[in-house]
Amino acid sequence: MTIYVTEYQSPVGPLFIGGTEDKLYWVKFGTESDLRERFDRWLQQYFGDETFVSNPDIFSDVTEKLDQYFQGNLTDFEFNFSFYGTTFQKEVWQALLTIPYGETWSYLDIAQAIGRPKAVRAVGGAVNRNPFTVVVPCHRVIGKDGSLVGYGGGLDKKKTLLSIEKDSASPSLDNML
Repeated sequence: MTIYVTEYQSPVGPLFIGGTEDKLYWVKFGTESDLRERFDRWLQQYFGDETFVSNPDIFSDVTEKLDQYFQGNLTDFEFNFSFYGTTFQKEVWQALLTIPYGETWSYLDIAQAIGRPKAVRAVGGAVNRNPFTVVVPCHRVIGKDGSLVGYGGGLDKKKTLLSIEKDSASPSLDNML
């Protein structure tokens, strides 16, 4: 199996995308040179001795949908992707997918959604390991008091992503006429 990779220049910084011809395995903030060593270890853990092959054409659908999202024209991503992690992490990542576009939930909300209300810290750890930045909306998770906390891409990026969603989720005067 070959793992294809590409970089996408988003309005909030570069995203490193990886997967096969038919399945997405990650979308992370950073460049290939920033993340190569990390994903070499990831590949070794889950697949063995696979190699990266740069091929942006394979991800044209992904980058097109990211463009639409950043323009405020896409609210949900419908990619064929796979989660690789612990059972708990996968539960948390699935719960992230249920946070409605333009809304925010707290870490406690996520813990309650997966039926583990006392696992707030563990939820935070799983959110931090989300392999699909932007696509699986960990940026929609905030502190219990409503503050912006804990985003691997940086709070400036989290604020921008939430602003994109808030602006495009709000009805405009044109929609009301």
